[in-house]
Amino acid sequence: MKPVLYGLPTCDTCRKARNWLARFEVAHDFVDYRANPVPAATLKEWAARLGGWEKLANKSSTTWRNLLPQRKNPGSDPEWTLLLKEYPALIRRPVVVQPDGAVSVGFTDNGFKKLFAR
Repeated sequence: MKPVLYGLPTCDTCRKARNWLARFEVAHDFVDYRANPVPAATLKEWAARLGGWEKLANKSSTTWRNLLPQRKNPGSDPEWTLLLKEYPALIRRPVVVQPDGAVSVGFTDNGFKKLFAR
């Protein structure tokens, strides 16, 4: 099995991550989660593996800043999943799911070197 990179094709950080993977010849699959929405159960699993919804949601994004104040305080898993399914750009990018189920978010050169043992 290969790692799966979830993101948006127009996201600069996702493009950098994909270019890094290509440069280091790391076989992977890419999933555009706007075109192929992530199931609620998977979002919940990612949040649990990352240490909570706060680690999965990108609160520094323009999308987050433009939310109505009452939407910025989801209090339950169903509220979080609804919010992230409605606004997929709120999911930190990229999300990397390893074959063993480990989940990480974001991209840095050193972070990917550690993640992919390069």
